[in-house]
Amino acid sequence: MKKLVLLRHGESVWNRENRFTGWMDVPLSSRGRRDAARAGRLLRDEGFAFSHAFTSYLRRAVSTLHIVLEEMEREWIPVEKSWRLNERHAGVLQGWNKGETASEFGVDLVRQWCGTYRSAPPALAEGDVRCARTEEKYAGVPTSELPNTESLADTVERVGACWNMAIEPALISARETLIVAHGNTLRALVKLIRRLSPSAALELAVPRAVPMVFELDNALNYRCDYRLNPPLEDPGFPLGVSRVELPGEAPGSSTPAELRRSCPGSSYSGAVRSRR
Repeated sequence: MKKLVLLRHGESVWNRENRFTGWMDVPLSSRGRRDAARAGRLLRDEGFAFSHAFTSYLRRAVSTLHIVLEEMEREWIPVEKSWRLNERHAGVLQGWNKGETASEFGVDLVRQWCGTYRSAPPALAEGDVRCARTEEKYAGVPTSELPNTESLADTVERVGACWNMAIEPALISARETLIVAHGNTLRALVKLIRRLSPSAALELAVPRAVPMVFELDNALNYRCDYRLNPPLEDPGFPLGVSRVELPGEAPGSSTPAELRRSCPGSSYSGAVRSRR
């Protein structure tokens, strides 16, 4: 059996300011660093011993991974970075406060751009300072492959290429693998692993710094999944949901039936297992 752990980065400074981040390379906040350390201790205490890890080019994910591995005393394992694991590109919305976008562009339009599978925000203009094509870290990536905006469907396609080229071969040879990335790229990975419908992928909650464990058979077929929550006496651990909250809109409180599945013999209900 194989175990694949997906982990969203800790809180970034733009998460704290409620800004669309996308490919903007912002650091973790002080809380985000604590998020990452708690996740690392949780994985260590659960007995995980990763032999390989993946992350994106964006430092909020890279820093989270470094902190997690330090807590686990596994800084020495191979780490592969891929731009294909970067967050979904948010186009012209990058840097905007999420509340202000509704006032500027209209609630319905922002909801269409961000809350449907194939819609994308308007693309950044060539030469915009927010374009990734001007950054040194992407010098080795063909310009034609670097997005200026993306839908979730585009993100799934990009992440799927990373799965086929890098992640799947690593999983074949490793017993436990860790991927630290972003809300929408992890949503894309879960869609691919579980063969979710587009609507179910959109509804999938990806909390920051909460490990999501996927059990696969040796042929990499999906068996089951669960989340590791912190001890109940740790009320400071982040459990926020990764989704766009528009003014006046309440977060969803239920998990769609398509997303609920526990591993045989596990002691938790729904999609979450809490350590006690």
